[in-house]
Amino acid sequence: MEQTYRVRPLKRKGMFCVSVPGSKSMTNRALLLAALSGRTCRLEGVLFSEDSRVFLQCLVNLGFQLQIFEKDRCVIICGTGGKIPHPQAAINVGSAGTAARFLTVMLAFAGGDYEIGSSGQMAKRPMEPLLSLLEQGGAEIEYHGEKRHFPFSLHADGMAFSEVTIDTSVSSQFASALLMAAVLLPEGLHVHMTGRRTEGSYIRMTIAMMEQFGLCVQREETGYYVEGGQHFGIEHYIVEPDVSGAAYFYSLAPLLGVDVLVRHVHAGSLQGDIRYVGLLGGLGCTLEDTPDGLLVRGTGITHYPGLHVDLRDCSDQTMTLAALAVYADSVTEIVGIGHIRKQESDRMAAILCELTRMGIRCEEIPEDEGIRIFPREPKPAVIKTYDDHRMAMAFTLIGLRSGGIVIDNPGCCKKTFEDYFDVLEALYEEAGKY
Repeated sequence: MEQTYRVRPLKRKGMFCVSVPGSKSMTNRALLLAALSGRTCRLEGVLFSEDSRVFLQCLVNLGFQLQIFEKDRCVIICGTGGKIPHPQAAINVGSAGTAARFLTVMLAFAGGDYEIGSSGQMAKRPMEPLLSLLEQGGAEIEYHGEKRHFPFSLHADGMAFSEVTIDTSVSSQFASALLMAAVLLPEGLHVHMTGRRTEGSYIRMTIAMMEQFGLCVQREETGYYVEGGQHFGIEHYIVEPDVSGAAYFYSLAPLLGVDVLVRHVHAGSLQGDIRYVGLLGGLGCTLEDTPDGLLVRGTGITHYPGLHVDLRDCSDQTMTLAALAVYADSVTEIVGIGHIRKQESDRMAAILCELTRMGIRCEEIPEDEGIRIFPREPKPAVIKTYDDHRMAMAFTLIGLRSGGIVIDNPGCCKKTFEDYFDVLEALYEEAGKY
């Protein structure tokens, strides 16, 4: 891919129909659950991206038997009933946060000796709460760089706890990792949760998928209990299309005054970002769940209001709403998003910096862990993406309305949606026919 992508205005009335790849969050949860299960499982709708390929390669390095059919978006995994085929192995989680958190806990709970490497980006991301907890449970970890960060060596031979408390404020992936791997512990695990996202969408997704795979998860006052040694597994699982990726296209509805249908996305999705799609109703859109997919109607919209919204439950869309806020009629406030500072980039700082680069007034709201955006016509700018796929995809939206925007390093989208700009180019071609 070119080192930059120049965004041209996209002009068309009517409807766009789009297909997006499978959900990264669901793909990686399905891969882990299928590997831990006692059955051979055929996964369909699998996302093939930088992150999911990292996860697949880690499973291969650990000795799991996989058949990978990338063209068909299919993976067949032979579950091993909780045994790691190669209990002495080296893996590299790259920049994949789900692989980093999920596989580290799985290996600690299963036992063995492992070398776990990562990218430089991943080495900067927070792991302290999870690694500290594993050390308290008896895991021996030798850090090859900064303490309680990747990379490290892990030795484990039985974890000495049956209950843990984890703070969800930094990352709900910590809790999801503990829940899914809990079945490996003979006594199971009581997972108590604290922090702001104990009922977060990703935790709900994890519980729902565990139950779909046949695991029994018991709700408790402060968390969940997963019984150890459960026999579970299914033969077939279909991964939903990625609602996070669909959200960029659904955002065209109010932005450009068009209708948008994303194939096979439906209102009952397990993914938390479906809530963001619902927020578009506050911008004048109407939503209709059709047999082909969820349709967001924006035809006739020529302007829309700013919103005050708490996005802690779908914070991946903070950048998306920030892009729409540029063209709103009034101020937009996005709160509850303090944790995005510690994701692929410091997303809070990145949003403020890049909006300012375009001449958009914006500021932090420290007391609400949020940002405030004052709309105006943006100035032309080259947008830094900080090697963050969501910055690249979301800030492209601004240029689709007015032009003048150049995306630096568009190739960072390969992390989750490697053909994002190809799909976008297809929309230009479709618009050119009318």
